[in-house]
Amino acid sequence: MMDQLSIGVIYVEDDEDVRIGAVQALKLAGFEVLAFSSAEQADASIRVDMPFIVVADVRLGGKSGMEFLSGLRRTDPELPVILVTAHGDISMAVAAMRAGAYDFIEKPCSSEQLVTVVRRAAEKRRLTLEVRALRSELADQRGIEKTLLGRSPQIKKVRRLISTLAAASVDVVIYGETGTGKDVVANCLHNHSERRRGNYVAVNCGGLPESLVESELFGHEVGAFTGAIRQRIGKLEYANGGTLFLDEIESMPLGIQVKLLRALQERMIERVGSNKPIPVDCRIVAASKADLLQMSDKKLFRSDLYYRLGVAFIELPPLRERREDITLLFEHFTLEAARRFKCDAPIADEKLVSRLLSYSWPGNVRELRNVADRFVLGVLNDTMIGSPDFEAIDHSLPRQLETVERAIVEDALRRKKGDINAAATLLCVPKQTFYDKIKRLAIDVEAIRGISGNEAGS
Repeated sequence: MMDQLSIGVIYVEDDEDVRIGAVQALKLAGFEVLAFSSAEQADASIRVDMPFIVVADVRLGGKSGMEFLSGLRRTDPELPVILVTAHGDISMAVAAMRAGAYDFIEKPCSSEQLVTVVRRAAEKRRLTLEVRALRSELADQRGIEKTLLGRSPQIKKVRRLISTLAAASVDVVIYGETGTGKDVVANCLHNHSERRRGNYVAVNCGGLPESLVESELFGHEVGAFTGAIRQRIGKLEYANGGTLFLDEIESMPLGIQVKLLRALQERMIERVGSNKPIPVDCRIVAASKADLLQMSDKKLFRSDLYYRLGVAFIELPPLRERREDITLLFEHFTLEAARRFKCDAPIADEKLVSRLLSYSWPGNVRELRNVADRFVLGVLNDTMIGSPDFEAIDHSLPRQLETVERAIVEDALRRKKGDINAAATLLCVPKQTFYDKIKRLAIDVEAIRGISGNEAGS
């Protein structure tokens, strides 16, 4: 998760007394303020992506507030600009809003009114800049990072494993809950291996009738059984030189497991209805929701096939255990959906982000993608995140705040490689307070240091 951005205020007012009073009120409200007496002076501080909003008087000694607004819109169209005037009327307010002003305030205005409007504009600016940063990060991704997104230690470990195993061309078993991206990992293993020029063939073992599994995997000859009116090339043969992905392999019938084991050992197959052996050379990537070793102990999966397949293992973490990846993934899926539906990508507000971070995501990344689709289409409502199980989860404010706080603290510690003092400084938190947070949130600093050390050495 990103560090919370602090948004300041550029305040432009040529009346010194008014300027001093407004600056004091804004500073007391916690804002950093840069004050200027003219738009010309303020121009030097204006830049794209600056963590500031602008408050400007309409009537200034030189360039007017409306002219200043026009220039700001050219520099950064999404920069919130609040115009203030003692001479305003309805027509001026309408003109300012049409010109792109965020809001329009008439003098005299109370400190409370000014601070309220500024806070709303600052929150809008913060969300805009965070989304820009996420989109820039997504655009900069390359290779496996572009396919398997995330900043969490768990997903970084998965990417390192993929890099190692892709080059080794060994058979791999991928473990993970439904929706964690097992097919994405299998694709990565294929696309970053020397077999990428061959076919990538995916078979859902749980989606095939038992009577068709053998023909699907090994193929058949004409007349091999009723209805076999033409020769069929099986998935193993079609994947020759490439990769065969066996999803939900735990559901493969035991009789087919015997034949698959023989094919893997001998690297030869026989089509149904034929005695002619056909050599095959394909990499097997199997995926399972269940522990295959435990299943083999219970005689529900052949142990010899388990040991034949189990050269290397990749375990995919559920989304609830990598919450720092949620905002990045959601933005990625939002951009994808906007391109697919040919519309603008909306920006998630603080309420939605909080719900995304606090939800348990039983459907994992697949469910998050669906929520992003609904968000882009404008059909996402309060009951659609996890409905109908959403209400059964602890969504109390303390629980949500604790979830967000833990993600921020862990992210700061990872950024500073486990250095508690440096992380406290990064978050502008007193060291003792930061130590107390680590203890209260039960954060394993040593584990974070170990992961950071491994990354630095890799």
